Amino acid sequence: MTSGVRRRMGVEERRRQLIGVALELFSKRSPDEVSIDEIAAAAGISRPLVYHYFPGKQSLYEAALRRAADELAARFSEPRTGPLGARLRRVMGRFFDFVEDHGPGFAALMRGGPAVGSTATNAMIAEVRQAAYEQILAHLEVGTPSARLELCVRSWVSLAESTALLWLDGRRVPRTELELQLVHDFAALAAVSAAYDEEMAGLLVRILADEPADGPFGDLVGQLAGLATRIPVQRGA
Repeated sequence: MTSGVRRRMGVEERRRQLIGVALELFSKRSPDEVSIDEIAAAAGISRPLVYHYFPGKQSLYEAALRRAADELAARFSEPRTGPLGARLRRVMGRFFDFVEDHGPGFAALMRGGPAVGSTATNAMIAEVRQAAYEQILAHLEVGTPSARLELCVRSWVSLAESTALLWLDGRRVPRTELELQLVHDFAALAAVSAAYDEEMAGLLVRILADEPADGPFGDLVGQLAGLATRIPVQRGA
């Protein structure tokens, strides 16, 4: 049986609590629809006390986005062992875990909300994208990427982001299919770049050499080979 007496929190502990409460609410509804009164009620404190720790809703919103951005960036961290295709599949699984758990908050982070256009928000979005980009380069074991490799990786990061945003709008495609499709998309982007650049071709050969036939990349090759047999051969006159 509890005494009903609330434990007094220190400043940092209370700030962490408010950020957690705000992030939870923003994960269920658009930040525009969440009021300071709701945040205060969910935290079990008064509205004026919220303002004691944060000067306004935007500052609390940005603090919540900071935590979300840090967590999202961490989803791209993966041990650099084993075939690349399997690693990317696990990364996409964790990425969509975040998207599914924090749908409105993810959309707000990427599309903007109460803090849209603010320097802090734009910087957080850029940090998430940069963290994902650097993690992929680390998996490719490339220190200084060529122009085509940078274009390939950044395009894929952008594609993953836009795919997740579109998926949230109705979830019309099964999530697991999209996770695998995005892994295939990375291989496809690399293959197209390899057709134009010898360095990219060498990198692609190195990647595929370590891929098992039953892995995501091997699966893609099999599917494309099967599709090729269905394309009618054009005979000359």
